[in-house]
Amino acid sequence: MRTTISFNDNWTFNKPCEAAVPVTLPHTWNAIDGQDGGNDYWRGTATYEKRFRQADVGALHEAPAGSRVFLAFDGVAMTADVTLNGKLLAHHEGGYATFRVDLTDALEAENRLTVSVDNSANDRVYPQMADFTFYGGIYRDVSLIVVPAQHFELVKDGTPGIKVTPNVHLKDREAYVVVETWQTGGSEVWIEIPTEQGKEFRRVEARSGHAVTSIILKNVHLWDGLNDPYLYTVTAKLVKNGEAVDEISARFGCREFIIDPEKGFFLNGRSYPLRGVSRHQDRIGLGNALTIKEHEEDMAVVRELGANTLRLAHYQHAQEFYDLCDENGIIVWAEIPYITKHMTNGKANAVSQMKELITQCYNHPSVVCWGLSNEITASSPVTEELLQDHRDINDFCHEMDSTRPTVMAHAFMLEKDSPLIPIADIASYNLYFGWYLGELEQNEQFFDEYHALYPDRVIGFSEYGADANTAFHSSRPEQGDYSEEYQCVYHEHMLKIIEERPYLWATHVWNLFDFAADGRDEGGKKGENQKGLIEFDHKTKKDAFYLYKAAWSKEPFVHLCGKRYIDRAEDTTEIKVYSNCESVTLFVDGKELETKSGKIIFTFTIPITGEHMVEAVSGEFRDQSTVRKVEKPNESYIFGGAGNVVNWFDKEDLKPGYYSIKDKFGELMRNPATAAIVGRIMAKASASRGEVAEGTRDNKALQQMLAGLSFESLLKKAGVNVVPPEAVKSINDALQQIKKEN
Repeated sequence: MRTTISFNDNWTFNKPCEAAVPVTLPHTWNAIDGQDGGNDYWRGTATYEKRFRQADVGALHEAPAGSRVFLAFDGVAMTADVTLNGKLLAHHEGGYATFRVDLTDALEAENRLTVSVDNSANDRVYPQMADFTFYGGIYRDVSLIVVPAQHFELVKDGTPGIKVTPNVHLKDREAYVVVETWQTGGSEVWIEIPTEQGKEFRRVEARSGHAVTSIILKNVHLWDGLNDPYLYTVTAKLVKNGEAVDEISARFGCREFIIDPEKGFFLNGRSYPLRGVSRHQDRIGLGNALTIKEHEEDMAVVRELGANTLRLAHYQHAQEFYDLCDENGIIVWAEIPYITKHMTNGKANAVSQMKELITQCYNHPSVVCWGLSNEITASSPVTEELLQDHRDINDFCHEMDSTRPTVMAHAFMLEKDSPLIPIADIASYNLYFGWYLGELEQNEQFFDEYHALYPDRVIGFSEYGADANTAFHSSRPEQGDYSEEYQCVYHEHMLKIIEERPYLWATHVWNLFDFAADGRDEGGKKGENQKGLIEFDHKTKKDAFYLYKAAWSKEPFVHLCGKRYIDRAEDTTEIKVYSNCESVTLFVDGKELETKSGKIIFTFTIPITGEHMVEAVSGEFRDQSTVRKVEKPNESYIFGGAGNVVNWFDKEDLKPGYYSIKDKFGELMRNPATAAIVGRIMAKASASRGEVAEGTRDNKALQQMLAGLSFESLLKKAGVNVVPPEAVKSINDALQQIKKEN
């Protein structure tokens, strides 16, 4: 029988021209420089080495004659060459999937194992352009697996060796379950599934390394999302001469889902609206080198939020996390990192990563769709090559898995009639109206127009969000100020439009957590995307987190917003409470002020004259905060200080008949003189957003959207770090020297 042991200890690591240092896996070399901004984190080839004696490794020393020895890597970013005692045994491209290497024939009494790992830029391995850090390293667990000469398959596409396909018949409360295994040697496979009524057992003849059987589960216990995520376990034993020589098992769930273009997602015959968040796997100070502890902490936060779906972006996540999704009833969108920029030489790698994703994640009942790509047109035109690659990958997914649909997440600037959209079974859009550009109301306008044009297509909301730094606050929050309060305004609007549109098959906030994007420098922090509902530490919850908790969680609570917004210069101030209770009572300095009934959002207005203790109460649930009257606004609460570009100029201050920052961007770009001024500023603003923004420079659809916005609004969005108030005045002065043509 097989033996599996951890192989995480006693490695050394070295980058070129640096001394080797001892490390314990998981490990990434970009945990610090990949999070500090500047878009200058080190990308290159580094080496991990481990020396071991067979006599010191019990699994090897005690292994029966004829055993085979494999090394399992759960994630190495981005490419890896595995060498044992000078023999190159494996080359793997793709930073997010499991792969295994047969060490047997290269083993010696004394062994030197080296893994050369490369995360440098190239033109064939995805991802190469995206709004997140591409950490390098052996950042997931490594295991040593010793098996008999005849054993279940380990190498091909990182397979678990067993595949389970349940087909549920709700009317009869039955599931027709097909179980397949792959193996080397052995004449028979025994399949067993314990049930609540006993157990189902099959003896299956193994032919040409493959065994397949079917089992009908009567009175099937359904995997029913958050309500009852019940899991069955199937065990397979490889038998030779009547004796089991190897054994594997897999968990699976029996569920039925359909997606209706008008009514959304249905689970096991009932409407089950998918409302949730997206997750990146990294964490401040750790990068992507997580352990089960961090995965479990993240899942606990998902459960507290009350979300029932996760988009696991933008790559294959750790198997431990898919397991947690299975156990907790979370519906998962799984995808590969075919993202932002299409590469002519990247098709083979995209197919390979999809093959690994489906092979390794097939048995997870939580997974309901395979994501082909994300915002692939953000930096690439829609060419016939791009379309054909998507058609081929889409067909490939259906060949591998006929039980799940495919999906794509489209950039907001992609035209609604693009031929790319209908390739996948499902279309979802990443929209940022009200943050990057435009107004909040454009989000619902977009979806209603799309749904009216294509009522028979399934459409979803795959990304939406607004950056917020918990240091910044405002009593008059507005787009671009990076305040916690504007993030709340933004998400209150988005939550409302989502609840009013049941045709949205799934919605995913971008993002559950702040995450590293080393090319970013905005909102008072370098190297971070701050759209998370929780800070990069995965602990500090922003106020907007509690908005969704109030909408989705059944656990009663009250939350006072603005706890970090203490100093306030106004005479009266708004106090906002998020709660899933039916009514909330507000106390100020121990005196009852008012009781309000409602749903999710409760707002109160109180006078402030000094320092006041504010308490929100609903039954046994309560929350407290402090507000303090000050003479002048606390400048530390204002992104970039006291200057606010939107209030610099009124219309009466401008010379009529001359250009100004209040003119439309498109109008300014049509005049060569004003275009020269505007173009320089836009290039600077684009550069501050990192390589993704640079890649969207020539996107015609995006330029059309920008053309209708005032240049003032674009300057505001760029932020005072990029365009300080004094520069805004200079820009406006320059524009006011150029006369408009009649």
